[in-house]
Amino acid sequence: MGRIALFQRFIAQRAIARNFFQFGKAKGDTGKYEQIVSPGLVSPERGVPEDIEKPPYYFKNMPPGNTLGSPEIKTQAQIDAMRVSGKLAARILRECGKLATVGRTTDEIDAFAHGRIIESKAYPSPLRYAGFPKSICTSINNIACHGIPDDRQLANGDIINIDVTVFLNGYHGDCSKTFLVGEVDERGSFLVEATKSCLDQCISLCAPGVEFNEIGKFIQSYCDENGLESIAAFIGHGIGSYFHGPPEVLHYYNELPGKMQPGMTFTIEPILSLGGPDIGVLEDGWTAISLDGARSAQFEHTILITETGTEILTREQ
Repeated sequence: MGRIALFQRFIAQRAIARNFFQFGKAKGDTGKYEQIVSPGLVSPERGVPEDIEKPPYYFKNMPPGNTLGSPEIKTQAQIDAMRVSGKLAARILRECGKLATVGRTTDEIDAFAHGRIIESKAYPSPLRYAGFPKSICTSINNIACHGIPDDRQLANGDIINIDVTVFLNGYHGDCSKTFLVGEVDERGSFLVEATKSCLDQCISLCAPGVEFNEIGKFIQSYCDENGLESIAAFIGHGIGSYFHGPPEVLHYYNELPGKMQPGMTFTIEPILSLGGPDIGVLEDGWTAISLDGARSAQFEHTILITETGTEILTREQ
């Protein structure tokens, strides 16, 4: 679940949909798919048992975490705890992906994820985070991210990003994948595979002493080579006992200072589009949708910088 980068710029380009969304024209061939133009019906909040450890924002309304400042260097005990939360998030995500089938609603997937997380004695991190009403994010086709699970049935040819974060033993684990629903057209399949490859290559760049801006520089070059655009409004972020913290991992060309060090944990979560980079937010205050109606895909992992390279904490063993 990516935090909004450069919030002032985001607000400047924000657009609110009332009864429908006014789309511009996407560049190039964006393929065949059903555009999402308005939120569906959202079911009531699901309960969390008293014995489940909860983050502070469960009890009171709090703003998103601050991603500015110096990244935390985790202790071995913290790293061990994050391995457990990351592994659980990865398992729940894999199980949710199996439910991404024609005719199933995203609310049903949310209900399943909520139940499995609670059964594991963990807390679904998105729930009540800055007021988010559900336990996972489900973003379909032209929804870039932060889609709220609702009563819309998945259609043949959809692509859907499912974003799962769990809070277990005091630490968050955050990951997402984009899944194909039924028979997806060639452009949609290309987009999903290309975005997965982009994340994999970003992770391979990471090691002690590497500048964080190398991630954004690579993504920009990769998009230029593949005819894609990076949705720059959303970023990767530090993670630990907090959901979002430093460092900010920008998914576009930048020259901001900062080097990776052993013990740092953060997410990389590029959102790549077949159209332009600009997004707006629907009237629910969360659903980020492309202004030109083009599809986007996203993949995300939580990673640890080790003494020799990286460890993917949200890769199920």
